[in-house]
Amino acid sequence: MRPRILVIGSSNTDMIIKVPHIPLPGETILGYEFFTVNGGKGANQAVAAARAGGEVIFVGCIGNDAFGQTAMKTFENEGINTHFVKITDSSPSGIALINVADSGENSISVAPGANSLLLPEDILKLERVMETVDYVLLQLEIPLSTVRIAVEMACTKKIPIILNPAPAQQLEPKLLEMISIITPNKHEAALICGNLESSRSPSGLSKSLRNLGVKTIVITLGAKGVFFSNKGIEKTIAGYKVKALDTTSAGDTFNGYLAVSLAKGETLEKSIDLANKAASISVTRIGAQSSIPFLKEVIN
Repeated sequence: MRPRILVIGSSNTDMIIKVPHIPLPGETILGYEFFTVNGGKGANQAVAAARAGGEVIFVGCIGNDAFGQTAMKTFENEGINTHFVKITDSSPSGIALINVADSGENSISVAPGANSLLLPEDILKLERVMETVDYVLLQLEIPLSTVRIAVEMACTKKIPIILNPAPAQQLEPKLLEMISIITPNKHEAALICGNLESSRSPSGLSKSLRNLGVKTIVITLGAKGVFFSNKGIEKTIAGYKVKALDTTSAGDTFNGYLAVSLAKGETLEKSIDLANKAASISVTRIGAQSSIPFLKEVIN
């Protein structure tokens, strides 16, 4: 049986401009090309988990518009269960404006739109389905009150929770104590710890996160790999050397693959390595969901 992953989060349409460099404040630059692709951290992670071999249920909120219709069609094509996707006439679907530089780095601005209308009462409808899943995967592009009730419900039912804390914000220790695995990058880890310098070592950031109640910490380091801390063990797993074209969905690819691999019963270290390899493939391609590899591409 395929592992069942419940992904609760955002769905956006990404509007992407390829540019020579990320513009500075007040700077106008000419880009090379423009295109739109499906995105949103929740939707991206749902697609990644599906392509990693998981049976995925996605919970989100989209507008009753062309962008939302396209997103739903994409979920259907990926074999993702959309029974709990909320469609609203009150707000347009979420939009992300993305500059992608020649270096592969990006800057992203998000208008959450309908994502802000995924509410705690929508999560209460998941009472029965949550009992049937192996992992719950969450991010922070939906209201924190919604994330909180999802965490509380999963914790009560003893379902492991992976939180990808992006966009980063400070989180109360009571919430962090219920998280099984947290997967920030260094910048996000620093902000969660209280606006500490992200130049601190991964080990130092990990210690601060443990003091806040997190059990297992997985800090992504880009090309340098991934640092993890679990049950007294700290280790850095080396990254894969590739030429990056667009890093937009690298973290989402990582989280989707991580959840499925762990749900299959693989060790944390092996799961991180597989997820890291998948993420390294994604950065060699343009776009969010369009860049996420299928499992057969990763294990070859």
